[in-house]
Amino acid sequence: MKRISIIFLMSLVVVSCSSKRKIVTKKKDNRQKTEKVSKPTSTVEPSTPNVPAKPTTYANAIEAYIANFSAIAKEEMRKYKIPASITLAQGILESGSGKGRLAVKANNHFGIKCHGWTGQKIYHDDDASQECFRKYEHAESSFEDHSAFLTTRGRYSKLFQLNEGDYKRWAKGLRAAGYATDRKYPEKLISLIERYQLYKFDNEVLGRAEVIRTNDKKSEFNHTVVKGDTLYSLSRTYNTSVDKLKLLNNLSDNELSIGQVLIIK
Repeated sequence: MKRISIIFLMSLVVVSCSSKRKIVTKKKDNRQKTEKVSKPTSTVEPSTPNVPAKPTTYANAIEAYIANFSAIAKEEMRKYKIPASITLAQGILESGSGKGRLAVKANNHFGIKCHGWTGQKIYHDDDASQECFRKYEHAESSFEDHSAFLTTRGRYSKLFQLNEGDYKRWAKGLRAAGYATDRKYPEKLISLIERYQLYKFDNEVLGRAEVIRTNDKKSEFNHTVVKGDTLYSLSRTYNTSVDKLKLLNNLSDNELSIGQVLIIK
C-alpha cells in the first residue's frame, strides 16, 4: 500500500511539470520562395541589325528626275531614235520635274492629250479649261507612249531625218511641228539640256564624245565612230569643219571606220 502511494505521488509531480510547459507551434513561412533561374548561355552570336542604306540626296528636283528616268530615256532612244536628252528635257519641263498634277495623278510626264485615247483619262486646265489628258498606270508607260506619239504621227516625221545627237534641231523641230504652243519651248529645252548636260546620255547611246581631262586642265573631246558617221555629219554635230577634223586627226581622205577614235577639239 505504501508502494502504491509513492507511485501515485510521483505521477502527480510529472503531470504538474508538464502543464507548466508552454506549447510552441511552428508557423509556416507563407512567403513564397522565388527560385532564381539563370539565363541559358547562348552560343549563337547576335546578328547585326539590317541598317537601311542612306537614301541618295539630290541638289534639286531636276537632278532627282534625271537620276530616276535617264535609263528609260536612253532605252527609248535605242528603240525609237529620239534623243534621250530631248525626252528628259521634255519630261522635266512638261511634268514640273515629276511634281506636276498630271505626273502625280496620272503618270503623264509629257502633257499628251487624249487624241482618240481609249484608256483612262484625266481632265486638267491647259490651253483651255478641263482638257482631256491621257492617264497611265506607270510613269514608264508615259515614256513609251511619248515615243509612240512622235513616231506614228506624220507631222513629226522630219525630226527623224535629223542626226540623233542634234538636240538643238530636235528642240526647234518639235515646236515647228506643233508639239507646244510656247514660242520659247525650244530655248527652254536647250537650256535644260545644256545646264544639266543631258546630251551626255545621247553620247552614251551613240558611243560619242568622251571628254578627257588633261593635266593642263584643258578638255579634249573624243568621238568614237559609229555606223552612219561621216566627217560632214560630225562637223555639223560638233559645230566645226571637215578640214579641221582632218587636220586634227591627220586624215588624208574622208574615209572613216567604225570604232575609230577622232579628236574633235
